[in-house]
Amino acid sequence: MKIRIAVASTNTPADLDHLAALVDGLEERRFDTLWLSDTPMTPAVEPLLALAIASSRTTRLKLGTNVVVPGRNPLHLAKELAHLDRLTEGRLLLAFMPGIGSRRERSALGVANIDRTKHLRQTIELCRAWWAGEAVTADIAGFRYDDAHVDPSPIQDPLEIWLGGNGPKGLALTGTHADGWLASRATPTEAEGHIANIRAAAAEAERVIDDDHFGISVPYARHDLDDASIEAVMQRTVAERSQILPIGPEELRRLLEQHLAAGLTKFVLRPMALTDGWDAELDYLAEHALPLQN
Repeated sequence: MKIRIAVASTNTPADLDHLAALVDGLEERRFDTLWLSDTPMTPAVEPLLALAIASSRTTRLKLGTNVVVPGRNPLHLAKELAHLDRLTEGRLLLAFMPGIGSRRERSALGVANIDRTKHLRQTIELCRAWWAGEAVTADIAGFRYDDAHVDPSPIQDPLEIWLGGNGPKGLALTGTHADGWLASRATPTEAEGHIANIRAAAAEAERVIDDDHFGISVPYARHDLDDASIEAVMQRTVAERSQILPIGPEELRRLLEQHLAAGLTKFVLRPMALTDGWDAELDYLAEHALPLQN
């Protein structure tokens, strides 16, 4: 099993110096991946643009992004991702997301009345067809394609698509259409059960998802957090806080080891606070989490 440690920055500003400190620090310490989230309704940097910048500063660091699919033209999305994979020399990692589902976000993205799961499935199918060099004729969410192509294709063949989500529809879609699963806010016990459900859905669809294609995004803190920050992460879950949000090195290491035992091998670590800058944060993770990477 390939155990990999990535670092995420959910609230990365559109600031070159801030991005450079993160990117250069990850490359220097040999973390596996930088992971940026697509959050359309926040001022966080647009991840596809930021990853293109990051690729020019690195040679080995993988570059991952959660992409909110609803609201995007699937043709433009397929082309952007294919070209980004080429510009990063095949270092792009992808997770497709349906968005947070708030009324405000849906309205802003122009997708208030669509079935997001169906749209996600259709977009995956279209992207895979385009990346394989196929001509596509299709109707999807108001877009009409007549013999449409995407050129050139990604370097990676296939360019994998991972999905997230803990609900039944999301888990089933992962089994039938995705290459991997990137969980969030799941305890090790819950994650183990979700993996079993994904594998069952994949088997029913006569598919197989590789054993080391299961991962999780883990929010963590080096020091104590205020109650409001903890509540924001722990809402809608009755799990123990340490099973979702580890605080301190002992809790972090213990939770990662429990997830490993549950069958997860890819970890995206997301700091809840960045009080001392990226060098101090990455040194902490290099000491307490990076030794798990093989």
